[in-house]
Amino acid sequence: MPKRYGVKEKDQVVAHVIDQVLTGRLRGGHRIDRNAIAAALGVSRVPIQEAMVQLEHDGIVSTRYHRGAFVERFDEVSLAEHHELYGVLNGIASARAAIAPSDALLGAVDDALQHMRKGKSRADFQDSCQRFRDVVNNACAGPRLRAAIHASQWFAASDFWLSYPRVRAEFLPTYQQEAAAIHDRDPVGARTACLERSDLMATIMIAELTRRGVLGGSGG
Repeated sequence: MPKRYGVKEKDQVVAHVIDQVLTGRLRGGHRIDRNAIAAALGVSRVPIQEAMVQLEHDGIVSTRYHRGAFVERFDEVSLAEHHELYGVLNGIASARAAIAPSDALLGAVDDALQHMRKGKSRADFQDSCQRFRDVVNNACAGPRLRAAIHASQWFAASDFWLSYPRVRAEFLPTYQQEAAAIHDRDPVGARTACLERSDLMATIMIAELTRRGVLGGSGG
């Protein structure tokens, strides 16, 4: 697999492990093969170790002394929990944005929304969604909250959505709802939009991974 330039090697490793989990190649209790990751991504052991620390901090793997890193429990409940945390944390920042949004923030939110509407591909839409989140979170979330959001986003922001054909139809209305709430100075509405979107994401992902046999089997 070629390196993704502009992305930290540690984050490439994290994304690779998440993809392995979401495709069922890694399941709860499986040991992570660091040599296989190094060969697949062309990275050294240093970013792999950094990624294991990150993944353990985020509740996705656990490390055992002298035995290595193992995938944590991965089932419907744990996946829903990851998304719920993501929605709650983003909702805090979005509610803050809605209290007294600046003209610059409103303009940036509207610009990101326009890119969502006009993007020609699912990758364009996903990039625009991340742009929307960055606009709100960078303006209204402090360092601790931004770190917590980053730690909770791996499943929510995964490449899974690049293969989901209805991603724009399903999620554009929720971003429009959030943007409208920020414009209306409605923090409850902004928070609710984030929670409803994360719940929808979890519902879709759980249903699709169950259909694919990733969840609901012996490893789910």
